[in-house]
Amino acid sequence: MSAILSVSELTRAVKDLLEAEFPFVWVRGQVTNLARPGSGHLYFSLTDGDAVLGVVWFKGSQQSAAPVSRGGEAINPLTGEVEESGGTSLSETLEDGMEVLCAGRLNVYEPRGQYQLIAELVQEQGVGDLRMAFEALKAKLAAKGYFDEDRKMALPRDPKRVAVITSPSGAAIRDFLRIADQRGTGAEIRIYPSLVQGDQAPEQIAAALDQVGEDGWAEVAVLIRGGGSLEDLWAFNTEPVADAIFRAQVPVVSGIGHEPDVSISDFVADRRVATPSHAAQELWPRRETLMQSVDQLEMGLNRAYAALLGEKAAAFGELRRALLWLSPVRKVERYEQNFRSLIHRLRRAGEAGVFGTSQRTQQLTGRLMRAHGEANLRHKAARLSALGQGLYNAAHRLVEGREREFGVLQAGLRGLDPEKPLERGYSLVRVEKTGKFLRSPDEVVQGDALDIRVKDGSIAATVTQSFKENS
Repeated sequence: MSAILSVSELTRAVKDLLEAEFPFVWVRGQVTNLARPGSGHLYFSLTDGDAVLGVVWFKGSQQSAAPVSRGGEAINPLTGEVEESGGTSLSETLEDGMEVLCAGRLNVYEPRGQYQLIAELVQEQGVGDLRMAFEALKAKLAAKGYFDEDRKMALPRDPKRVAVITSPSGAAIRDFLRIADQRGTGAEIRIYPSLVQGDQAPEQIAAALDQVGEDGWAEVAVLIRGGGSLEDLWAFNTEPVADAIFRAQVPVVSGIGHEPDVSISDFVADRRVATPSHAAQELWPRRETLMQSVDQLEMGLNRAYAALLGEKAAAFGELRRALLWLSPVRKVERYEQNFRSLIHRLRRAGEAGVFGTSQRTQQLTGRLMRAHGEANLRHKAARLSALGQGLYNAAHRLVEGREREFGVLQAGLRGLDPEKPLERGYSLVRVEKTGKFLRSPDEVVQGDALDIRVKDGSIAATVTQSFKENS
């Protein structure tokens, strides 16, 4: 029966076995997750695409591995070859993506229970496979025009509908939503879930981008993922993702990794941002900025309104003055004013004329009175009155005489009226063919038409027989 070990005992046993089995090894791989803390030690990982090994390169080992200058020449302590680097250590130029050869011993770091390589020597072996694939795809897509600035679309300002393609459980989406909640004027965000790491990630990312275009809902699409090694971010360095970004129907923002990380999607996208949080900052302006813009617009609008109001008031005043001068009311007022002026002048002229005539009459009356005396005037006035009365009496007698003559003539005229006998029962007979009144039977023959006129009308008749009295 096996003994029960504690974690520390098991870890120490593995450490002793591993370090005894591999006291010194050479390992080839690609550098990822390089870190340079203030201590001067270097921490990075080696990967071949299928596995990852942590490496620690202490500062003392870096100095012993630096080229030694002898007689002005730089000698590599690992190979003994003369280098042209002028004494520059690989520790100063080491970067992610480099293919290196590390020599050292395996070690188990007991607090974390993980094994790592304590590097004694590190030698560059050229550009790694991933770096070569990255550069090859970059050159291919550049030749196809995927990176051309003139094909890239402008981002909408303060968009209201945003599609985010990312892992819904990652820290990147939480950072993005937190910043989005603090900026802009409010927006609807749809998350299109996708893997962002692994062999299936490129296909899912491309499918999500195509789905955004088919939905036709979003104003802009955002690709976001947190930081990681070159292998972790490799899905965004693939041709299917680049093709999907290139054919996207809306602007695409690429926020992959952290500031130093650069991916193929960054080159193809319409806008590249440093981090997922920066993507939200790029899409939506600060609310304080929006408020300040609103205040400036309001002040500008008030100034423009005041200027427009002043201009319209001045124009209105001119039109009002012109209208008052040309309006019918104004014209009638001018006519009334002229009329009152004329009446006033006429009244003054009349008063002056009456006054002058009165004075003239008084003058003439005075002269007449002085020339003939008052008694003579009274006598002539009485004479004139008597003559007037006599003239009136003569005219009255003449009129009465004429009235009597008129009565006699009127009576005689009534006696000569041919229709007067009709009132007493007589009748008038007119021969139709001659239009004359019938006076004798000899004036008609048998068959003549007659019109017999009586008091109240006419009777048509025809002569059947004509004879004279006493014949």
